[in-house]
Amino acid sequence: MSKTKAYYFLLLLLFVFSFQAIGVEKADKKPNVVFIICDDLNDAIVGMGGHPQAITPNLDKLMQQGVTFTNAQTNCPICGPSRASLWSGLYPHNTGYYGYKQQQNHWRKNTVLKNTVTLFEHLSNNGYQVYATGKIHHNGHEDWSVFNNQNGENGFKVKPSFGPYPWNGEAATNNVKDRGVAHPDLPDNYKSSSCWDSFGPIHNLSATMNGKGTWLYNHDGEEYKYTNEENRDLMPDERCAEYAAELLAQNHKKPFFMAVGFNRPHSPCYVPEKYFDMFPLSELQLAPYLKDDLKDCSESIWKDFDLGTGGNGFYKYGKLNDSGEEALLKWTQAYLACVAFVDDQIGKVVEAVKNSEYADNTLIIITSDHGYHMGEKEYIFKNTLWEESARIPLIIAGLESAENKECKTPVSLIDMYPTIVDYCNLPDNPNQNGNHKPLDGHSLKPLLINPKNEKWEGENFALTAVASSYELDVNESAPVEEQHYSIRTKRFRYIYCRNGEEELYDHTNDPYEWKNEAQNASYATIKADLKNKILKATNKTK
Repeated sequence: MSKTKAYYFLLLLLFVFSFQAIGVEKADKKPNVVFIICDDLNDAIVGMGGHPQAITPNLDKLMQQGVTFTNAQTNCPICGPSRASLWSGLYPHNTGYYGYKQQQNHWRKNTVLKNTVTLFEHLSNNGYQVYATGKIHHNGHEDWSVFNNQNGENGFKVKPSFGPYPWNGEAATNNVKDRGVAHPDLPDNYKSSSCWDSFGPIHNLSATMNGKGTWLYNHDGEEYKYTNEENRDLMPDERCAEYAAELLAQNHKKPFFMAVGFNRPHSPCYVPEKYFDMFPLSELQLAPYLKDDLKDCSESIWKDFDLGTGGNGFYKYGKLNDSGEEALLKWTQAYLACVAFVDDQIGKVVEAVKNSEYADNTLIIITSDHGYHMGEKEYIFKNTLWEESARIPLIIAGLESAENKECKTPVSLIDMYPTIVDYCNLPDNPNQNGNHKPLDGHSLKPLLINPKNEKWEGENFALTAVASSYELDVNESAPVEEQHYSIRTKRFRYIYCRNGEEELYDHTNDPYEWKNEAQNASYATIKADLKNKILKATNKTK
């Protein structure tokens, strides 16, 4: 071989090896994940068949770019246990953490959960930079240890806050239990002393509070400055979106996972006035409602209030309903305004992903910790087993996901941890050195690639649980047999209460769950099968 030929041969070999090396590097490059979770966001989204007047252009746009799971469910429809289950990958019935008096019972003090390896920890332990902002865990139950590692690679910014809160100019102290005062724009015949029942636009309060009105970021007295819409402080959710965009503009040497927790539309329903203006009261519709809808429902729920949160949702509805239709319309306006506001924040984060160098290698997940009733079943709150509380939005886009597709397969938040493990090629036994619990869910990747194929390892139903009023000691695990459960299949929702009461809804004929078919002999075989599924899935003995 001549020197010239040998030279070209060596160049060819170098080219081949270089090409192979690039191919290996590309194949081994782990994806990034941006996980956006809202609080109390139900199906009031343009493309999900919820409230017909919702305005959510950014969510609707992302639906066109990914897969929308139209039958996604929460595993426990209240903040604390839902998020504990989500980040641990464990069902409430396998931890005993259902949310009974959730403010007093920290998830990290639960016998099982204190030794669990959360999704954040599992990612960090396997080479990922982990970031978060806003409401990730239940407020007051945060575990920020993984974001404060010694290498300084992970990060957390913008602590969760439901503020700002209106104030009347008097000195604020740490024991302002109701977080400010009632919003001055509340209906005249609607009385509210608690911020959790309050709603109204953020504007200059001085005119309606004798020149003394102001806004506080929180009940500790930190002032939120507002002059007008063009001259105001950012709200907590806006600050979260800003932080996420800043991170996405940076150069990251490692693959990253970013959790963005938005507070809205959680009460109090305070957002800038321009979002209220999007929903004129004269044109607004109330949520679908059936008079006496509760008469065929489980009396232990709506009469005895056998829920860990008691009759809170019934009280909220009753108070607004007693104040007249205008009060209900104004609350509906406020909730939809909060949904439109959080849609804008979601749009900022998604746009930042698309404008970043990571656009082609990032999985985007958008969901909520649970749904929320807007008056259906004479109820305004979460923490029921009915559709509006249990159903959640779930949109996933990026990587190999199909585009502009719907998946009707029943799935739930329990499947998020395994899905991310699958996409990020992580070990599938994170708890091998902890509580030894296997993850309860299954990867959604097969459904994301082919939404209509339905071939995946999960069940053909999604399981949701609600805590009863069964009394527990602080941090005591709740007995499985003393809680309430429902399962949702493609067609049916079946509810099984701890006292044996049952509800069965046929969503093909009854999308609003107005007719309980549990006593209909025509559905006896179906009901028995669904009941058996709940008993088997939860190992209930009752």
